[in-house]
Amino acid sequence: MPLKIATIIGARPQFIKAAAISRAINTINQNDGSPLIHQILVHTGQHYDRNLSQIFFNEMEIPQPHYNLEVGSGPHGRQTGLMLEKIEEVLIHEKPDLCLVYGDTNSTLSGALAAAKLHIPVGHIEAGLRSYFRQMPEEINRILTDHLSTWLFCPTNTAVDNLKKEGINKGVYQTGDVMYDSILFYSQKVKAREHELLDQFQIRAGHYYLATIHRAENTDDPGRLTEILAGLNAIASSDCPVILPLHPRTAHYIKQHRIFICKAVHLIEPVSYLTMIGLEKQARLILTDSGGVQKEAYFLSIPCVTLRDQTEWIESVQAGRNRLAGASKEKIIQAVTEPFAQQNIRPETYYGNGHAAEVILQILLRPKDSV
Repeated sequence: MPLKIATIIGARPQFIKAAAISRAINTINQNDGSPLIHQILVHTGQHYDRNLSQIFFNEMEIPQPHYNLEVGSGPHGRQTGLMLEKIEEVLIHEKPDLCLVYGDTNSTLSGALAAAKLHIPVGHIEAGLRSYFRQMPEEINRILTDHLSTWLFCPTNTAVDNLKKEGINKGVYQTGDVMYDSILFYSQKVKAREHELLDQFQIRAGHYYLATIHRAENTDDPGRLTEILAGLNAIASSDCPVILPLHPRTAHYIKQHRIFICKAVHLIEPVSYLTMIGLEKQARLILTDSGGVQKEAYFLSIPCVTLRDQTEWIESVQAGRNRLAGASKEKIIQAVTEPFAQQNIRPETYYGNGHAAEVILQILLRPKDSV
């Protein structure tokens, strides 16, 4: 019988990570001749906007989900509770051998908790990350998910060390990062579209900044959001505008608080993954509060300024390619204007060789008594 895996996803970064696992499953099944793995995809609907959800399945060739729970947005408790209830129903019906969860969203925690309460083993992809800032909901989700998991698939040695500090030593594997798998695969696909993207957004390669703002610690705090946008206003110019794909929550708070945005900050709709990679590859510099975008910038050798006070991805900071500016206009200006170190530490040093998904699946396919 094939190994039956329930994969729980719900947000943009998870689609990217799950795509690497799905490709590796297809490769394993084709090479073996008969399927070794049967995957059930469960989409919680945490991201439901087409540009944040369905378009990712289409262009990344991810199998359509077997279940779309359509939970949508809402307060953390309500959203997590609804997911927990609906995921539990799916797991009871499907009876998978194990459950895979990704990253640090409410979908992650809900999937892990539902599975653990049903005595279904949990594999956490991107385990061991810590910002040590518990006011961030994602930090709570990470910690709880790690302590519920049977397999903890760490992207870096730092993540392994973080788990050791919490007394988690069993079932911990340093596999490399599945997002590095994805960037290597999809960055080749976007090459032919790069000039088209420049024309579409009326920009020149190396003559624009790319920014993203979506974390609650920034969007839900009028002071932080205003200060970040003031920083973007300050660095933007007609020769080097800021391109800002606008998350729906960010757009809501900008409008609610009537925050000024200058003409050189170009607000655009959320973009697909391939479009985002294309914009990242040709930007002068990236400013973001997204963990995934920080890594993508490092993988693509583009300088990054992180709009947070701390980061889980300290490797890119250690490599001299990422700076923390928090939500300070002056720090943003300073971080952008000071020269960055030349890229001298390759992503492979920290994040593996681009085959993390294959490593993870081979571990899951081991006999139970060897786990």
